[in-house]
Amino acid sequence: MDLGLASKVFVITAASAGLGRAAADQLLAEGARVVLVARRAEVLAQAVTAYGADRVAVLPADLAAADTPQRAVDLALASFGRLDGALVSVGGPPRGTVLGTADQEWTEAFESVFLPALRSARAVIGGAANPVTLAFVLSTSAKVPLPSMALSNGLRPGLAMLIKQLADEVGPVGTRVVGLLPGTINTERITWLHSQSADPAATRAAAEAGIPLRRLGRPAEFGLVAAFVLSPAASYLTGCLIPVDGGALRAL
Repeated sequence: MDLGLASKVFVITAASAGLGRAAADQLLAEGARVVLVARRAEVLAQAVTAYGADRVAVLPADLAAADTPQRAVDLALASFGRLDGALVSVGGPPRGTVLGTADQEWTEAFESVFLPALRSARAVIGGAANPVTLAFVLSTSAKVPLPSMALSNGLRPGLAMLIKQLADEVGPVGTRVVGLLPGTINTERITWLHSQSADPAATRAAAEAGIPLRRLGRPAEFGLVAAFVLSPAASYLTGCLIPVDGGALRAL
């Protein structure tokens, strides 16, 4: 299938590894050009070497900084002359319980998870001269709580509703907004989370046992879905939340 991504330009955040990098790799494989945003400058430099400066521009920056989304949009326009959308991933907050999480931790999570996503939407929609597609990387915690992940459970559903309202607001001009709900994908973050348990191998085995496909997802599998959602081939998808989780999510 031709996804119609050739010559399209996208901003990808959290793009040095994991889900962001997997999505970027697939978009590039489909002929798109990308602006990669992440904190690890050396990893971003490797992407430029691998794909070429005519296809990849990089912004070593923290998305939590208030000016980073606009800088990314400006870089896309300066480098490639257009902008067609973005995959916005804000990473994940640390583990914790509801009552055991201090006010400051809630505030820091809001400033590192919720506000960067909102600022990215403003910058991309406001900076592009044409309708765009926004895909936000959330979590299955947008629909069901994850054990000991109070910060994620508190913030992701709010972003999910933001996606739905934003889709209503910008749909009349042709802009699409979609949420992606990755389950347990075999990324650096998942490996780190498992390592925090007393028995990481048992923790991984338990996670796999709770997935109907009986395995963790591969980053490339998420990247394929992200590329499709961002592409013109998905032109009638908006305001929806799409799980990429091997069937683990039990909620409708």
